[in-house]
Amino acid sequence: MSGNQRRRPSLRVIAGDLVQETARQTGAAAVVRSARDSLVPSPRVAEVEENNPAPGEEPTRIAVIGGGIAGLSAAWALVKDKSADVEVTIYEASPEVGGKIRLGEIDGIAIDEGAESLLAVRPEALALARSVGLAGSIVNPATSQASVWSRGELRPLPPGLITGIPTDLHALATSGILSVPGLFRIPLDHWLPQTRIEGDISVGDFVATRLGSEVVDRLVEPMLGGVYAGRAQDLSLEMAVPALFRLAKRERSLLRAAHEARATGAAPSGARRGPVFAGISGGVGRLPIALADRLTKRGVTIDTGATVTGLRSNERGWRLIVSHHGQPERVNVDAVVLAAPAASAARLLRQANPHAAAILDGINYASVGLVTLAYDPEQVPATVQGSGMLVPPIEGLSVKAATYSSRKWAWVARSGAVRKSSSRKNSHYMLVRASLGRFGEPEVLQREDDELAALAAAELNLMAGLPEKPIAHRVTRWGGALPQYTVGHRGRIARVRELLIDTPGIAVCGAAYDGVGIAACIGSAQFAASQLVSYLAEKEKWAHG
Repeated sequence: MSGNQRRRPSLRVIAGDLVQETARQTGAAAVVRSARDSLVPSPRVAEVEENNPAPGEEPTRIAVIGGGIAGLSAAWALVKDKSADVEVTIYEASPEVGGKIRLGEIDGIAIDEGAESLLAVRPEALALARSVGLAGSIVNPATSQASVWSRGELRPLPPGLITGIPTDLHALATSGILSVPGLFRIPLDHWLPQTRIEGDISVGDFVATRLGSEVVDRLVEPMLGGVYAGRAQDLSLEMAVPALFRLAKRERSLLRAAHEARATGAAPSGARRGPVFAGISGGVGRLPIALADRLTKRGVTIDTGATVTGLRSNERGWRLIVSHHGQPERVNVDAVVLAAPAASAARLLRQANPHAAAILDGINYASVGLVTLAYDPEQVPATVQGSGMLVPPIEGLSVKAATYSSRKWAWVARSGAVRKSSSRKNSHYMLVRASLGRFGEPEVLQREDDELAALAAAELNLMAGLPEKPIAHRVTRWGGALPQYTVGHRGRIARVRELLIDTPGIAVCGAAYDGVGIAACIGSAQFAASQLVSYLAEKEKWAHG
């Protein structure tokens, strides 16, 4: 791309080495502000010539639409692929990259305002963190023992659960989570005839049929709610617990299938070496910042404040209409990665592939709110231990999960212990993060910030005995945050990718497709990048005979 056609918009991001231990302990707020200030909207760029260049005059251009972790990861996979000689531009509509992975602060302490952990049983997230210079910052939780609020008490989650499906019935019985009738219902699974699974089935329906509704209400629902903010009766067994889905099609007993999944390590909560989750000291929000920094050093253009409003095919490949503050421009590229949420991807595909667009339009999303609360640790009861709690919908509360951040992550505990606020007398804090919002229940999130924080604090006071009035709070809202993997989701996504074969030069990735976790999004992005590399290689082969 020649200089008179387009200037690279500047993107100043903080490098990972600026967020080291001392910065996190004594200057966390300054680090967060620096990160935010550096990710400013890109300046207006010159309009790209509408006429297509002659073959060979310019490098192969790939546009990545969406600057969340999926889009950033797709760009990283493209520039790291030695067989791909490409020029990559990321278009992100918001002022900063990272999507729903973001650093924030509460009373001067750095916090994660989105995801705060990485799945360690998949390789993608930890490998990416290492590749962008964060290897020394990868940490394990200080504790992983969680509780569930059930039948009026906080009760410890028993070991061996696979998305709420028990494998240790003795531990489940002693936990007190289920009633006696609910416990006696479970062993009937061994005598019931096999449930025929012809296609996909909902997690809730299948587990209720095999183990009883109480297992669903008090174990499966809170565990799925913490991940998807959805209802077990609607969510796909094939997507939510794929290993168990495969085994359940073969085994008559769900309990036997769960035991096998655990024994073979085929499920995230199965037997394996090392913890299931990991974090990043200073916050998982450091990951997209460090990745964006590496991308710009590799020559990738990150264009923030840029909304892609149109996508049309042309002789070269694809023409984008990119809007900066309402001013449109035309950009010609050879290929496109759609790393935007399903609705945005559907809008852009509506002309190019209306059938794929229609499927993506049918994916619903749940909105969630995160309330981070800071407490005086001297007022926190000694009984508040472990990593946090889950709350089943059947209990009728608004908080669906809470993380005792200062208990779970040593770096959070250190930050809260040394941070001094100029506006408050307290110099020590315990941080707790509450999650609210379930699919189909928008009312709770319609409250004002102070009211939502007060509601969360009151319910945490009821369940865990935390002080009713915290020292400080911060509310973060994520509208349309979590895609709902309803029954048949995997088949619909397979159909989308099949349809896109007829739209060469376009690949899709992100949470809407293969998994909501960071590792799953990265894996989805790597697959999309590999699809485009293969397409461009084939296109080059045909162009040269």
